[in-house]
Amino acid sequence: MLKEKDRAYLNDTLSFWKKLTRAQKDLLSQAVEKKHFHTGEFMHGGEEQCSGLFLLQSGQVRAYMISESGREITLYRLMDRDVCIFSASCIMKNISFDIYIETEKDTEAYLIPTAIFRKLSEESLAVQAFTNEIMASRFSEVMWILEQALFTRMDKRLADFLIEQTNLEESDTLAITHERIANHLGTAREVITRMLKYFQEEGAVSLNRKTITILDKEKLEKLGE
Repeated sequence: MLKEKDRAYLNDTLSFWKKLTRAQKDLLSQAVEKKHFHTGEFMHGGEEQCSGLFLLQSGQVRAYMISESGREITLYRLMDRDVCIFSASCIMKNISFDIYIETEKDTEAYLIPTAIFRKLSEESLAVQAFTNEIMASRFSEVMWILEQALFTRMDKRLADFLIEQTNLEESDTLAITHERIANHLGTAREVITRMLKYFQEEGAVSLNRKTITILDKEKLEKLGE
């Protein structure tokens, strides 16, 4: 059984909580598990794994796809109080693609097991509406990434990614490899290395072993225009 503070978290995070019956709330409270993941761990490993619905209490995770050639591309990221819906994709009709979810920082999360979430979905219109709303939001993010990949130059995507990353890390020095950036953007490491060297020649960044320091954000933004 969850503690009172945990039930309060569910109440704040799950829009359908207040519309559940007392029995449904008790069922959910008894089934929810508290999980801890270290940086780099997998929360969800593709279509064959269906853990359930994750509610992030703290941390940061990355959802991505892998092509047949092994190239990755980040679809979206989740932060504190976000809901990880695709880890329960097996209960959703016509969802047949593989999404991998790994932690980028140490993460605390609540897990609603698949069987319980399915039962609540079958019994409650509020749960169904919640699921549809989250799914629509995630697909909007995926479509934005698709648009960027198809119609936006890689130098702008790289500049935007570096600026976004400094905001997430709250630091102008990023401990990240060229390979890791390539995985986020769905391109080859050599492409990222070539563009970073160009950014460095223009005085926007400084490159060191496994770190990138942003020297001039305004110049970096202009280089991506």
